[in-house]
Amino acid sequence: MMKNILVPVDGSEGSDRAVAEAIAMAEVCEAKLNFLYVANINQLAINACLSDAILEAVTKAGNVILDRAMEMVPSGIEKEAFSETGSPAVVILDFASSNDIDLIIMGSRGLGIVKGVLLGSVSQYIVEQAKCPVLVVK
Repeated sequence: MMKNILVPVDGSEGSDRAVAEAIAMAEVCEAKLNFLYVANINQLAINACLSDAILEAVTKAGNVILDRAMEMVPSGIEKEAFSETGSPAVVILDFASSNDIDLIIMGSRGLGIVKGVLLGSVSQYIVEQAKCPVLVVK
C-alpha cells in the first residue's frame, strides 16, 4: 500500500496535473504527500553568475510553487513541502531513497531552464533509476 508519495513540482501545467493525481491517490490510500521543489542551481550557474539576488529569487519562486501545491490539498490529507537545490534527477532520487517514498508522481514535462527548472528528460531518468514505482502524468 502506498503510504508516502513524492510529488516533484515546478509550477508547470504537467506538474499541476501530477498534484491533482497525487491528491486523488492520497485520498484512496490515506497516504502522505511530500511536495519537492528542486532549483537546478548547477544549470543556472552555467548560464549566469549566481548572485545573492538570483538565489533569493529562485528560492522565492520555489516557495510560491510549493505553497500553491499545498493549498490544493484538501484538509484531512497529510502533506509536507520541501525545497532543495542541485540536479533535479539526483535530488529527487536521493529524496525518495532517504524518505521511504512508496510512489513518485510527476509531470512528463516541466517549464525548462528559463521559467523554472525541474522536469522534462528528468522524468525519463526517474522512471529508469527510481527504486519505487513512478507515475508520469501527461
